[in-house]
Amino acid sequence: MTRLRSAFFVLLAAAATSLATPAASPAVPPPVKVTVDGGEESWHPDNGFLLELRENPDREAHCLVRDSGGRVVVREEEFWNDLRINLPEQPGVYTAEVWLSEGAVAGPRTNVLLRFDNVPPAAARPLPSPGWIQGAATAAVQIGSAQLQPVSGIRGFAVSIDRFPGRSPCVSVDRCTVAETDLLSGAAGGPLSLGRLPQGINYAHIVAVSGSGMRSEAVEDVELRVDGELPQVALSGAPQGWSNRPLRLTATATDSQSGMAPDGPAGPFTAIAVDGGVPSVAAGGSVAAVVRGDGAHRVEFYARDAAGNVADGQAFSAPPASATVWIDEGSPRVAFSKSQDPAEPERIEAAVSDPLSGPNRAQGSIAVRPEGSQRPFEPIPTTVTAGRLSALWDSDAYRPGGYEFRATGYDAAGNQTSTERRTDGARMVLANPLKKTVALEFGFGAKQLVWHRCARARGQLRCHRHLIEAFDPRPARRSVPAGRGVPVGGRLASQTGSPLGGVPVEIVETFEPGAAATRRVTTVQTAPDGSFLAHLPPGPSREVQVGFSGSRLLSRASGRRLKLGVRTAIRMRASSGNATIGGGPVVFSGEVGHFEAAIPSTGRPVELQFRLPGSTWSEFRTVQTDAQGRFRYPYSFSDDDSRGVRFEFRAVAPSQPGWPYEPGISRPVAVTGR
Repeated sequence: MTRLRSAFFVLLAAAATSLATPAASPAVPPPVKVTVDGGEESWHPDNGFLLELRENPDREAHCLVRDSGGRVVVREEEFWNDLRINLPEQPGVYTAEVWLSEGAVAGPRTNVLLRFDNVPPAAARPLPSPGWIQGAATAAVQIGSAQLQPVSGIRGFAVSIDRFPGRSPCVSVDRCTVAETDLLSGAAGGPLSLGRLPQGINYAHIVAVSGSGMRSEAVEDVELRVDGELPQVALSGAPQGWSNRPLRLTATATDSQSGMAPDGPAGPFTAIAVDGGVPSVAAGGSVAAVVRGDGAHRVEFYARDAAGNVADGQAFSAPPASATVWIDEGSPRVAFSKSQDPAEPERIEAAVSDPLSGPNRAQGSIAVRPEGSQRPFEPIPTTVTAGRLSALWDSDAYRPGGYEFRATGYDAAGNQTSTERRTDGARMVLANPLKKTVALEFGFGAKQLVWHRCARARGQLRCHRHLIEAFDPRPARRSVPAGRGVPVGGRLASQTGSPLGGVPVEIVETFEPGAAATRRVTTVQTAPDGSFLAHLPPGPSREVQVGFSGSRLLSRASGRRLKLGVRTAIRMRASSGNATIGGGPVVFSGEVGHFEAAIPSTGRPVELQFRLPGSTWSEFRTVQTDAQGRFRYPYSFSDDDSRGVRFEFRAVAPSQPGWPYEPGISRPVAVTGR
């Protein structure tokens, strides 16, 4: 409405003037000032453009757009301010002509260029990564020159890096901003530094970017493998301590990233250097070197992986791993002590020394054999300490005679030396016995034994009483009733007869099979006169022996073996002392004692015997006890000849395998027939 009103007043003024004055030509409008949004020199990826008019004094503006061939492709009439126009879809450089008009008078034309290109460029052509990249190195990609350039040319290349292949470096799906274009090299491409990358596999995503910002449809990925860790190197063949021979050491390297596969002079290698010398180097993950010579040797070992990571102590790298090995090929010195200790003659000692590795604290031995024999040396239990071998020779276990000894010592490296000499060069020979020999008497009874020797002559029993003080002449066997203890005694003296008082001796009772206990040991102390006494408790039959275990100065000894027979305890009774001929039976019953012995569940046999006065005993029945040893047997008298006859009856427990008692006989009982 404002424009119409202004035009109306202009017409009125013109009419008034024409009536008053002669007609005049209209003034020519000035040139219009036009700018292109985004820049006249910039390429646009879209065909829409904004023309902005500057200082337009309310005149009509006109525009036409010509293509590169001069054809008008867009015409716009009568606009006053900014103009939005859409070009054809054909990429190229268009010229926009803009002018102002005053009535029929057109002003001079102003030309501006419109650059339009929506064609994506061809894919980028990056070169593959040459191999693994060291973690401390700066990564880079090399991008080849662009091919099949669009009309806008190539602005450069956009690059992004992450852990996943196939991703785009730009936010938009079809174009990239100037800020997203990392390499502004034009179509020539070239190197692009990526800085330090994280450990592992990285992907550089690369697209070409046209002058209008269109990006190539295909994203090219470059795999960038980064290894920032040193290879792991292990040294084998190095003992924990000393070695007694040259050492072959092997360094083995592993790398979980770039690896240790051989790849020529610039590829991975492993190295060993001994005592600061020229290292032994081998391509790949393994190298060996031999260390020789006595003493300590410092060994350094390292490796370089395919990425170039190495710890060799050079060029600011970390120092190599190291180890120390020790070699001693010399033998130790071994010698027996110059003489025996009078207070402990059985102790055999030898000194071991070594100037380099020192004596072995855990290995060594002392052995013995009869002097002059060809038999192998027999080892003696040996205690090994620092620089000393010590053994207690059980001389009592060897026959009298001469014995030679051999000591074998080791140093810490394992070298050994054997010797049969003392420190003064004398042969290590000892005469056995080394200790004082002793005599041990043993017998039944106390200090004195009253012994009756009886013999029957002319129907009479004659006994002679003997008093025995020495122990060995006493009988070696004795039989006693069950339930009775027995005294035993003896005497310990030196070979010259001197008493040995205050010395412990052991009395060992070994019971017969079937007893509850198999063995009992009693320790007693000898009196000042060398004698000892003990009371053997009741129990089954057994063998009894005494022994002296010896001491540092006294040899072992054992007394003679005694046999103590214990008779089975058995009792029997009759239900009546009179038996009626043809009447009720007389019941014989009793029990078998079994102190510290078990009766089988099936019982054990008992023989029932009888006799007439003055005659011999005859068995008339064998019965079986129960598990408690009880037995019972009823017997009927039926023979008339038995009237007025006085019979004697007894029970006999015979010997039996597995029964630890000797045969036993009960007291007889008398029964008279009536």
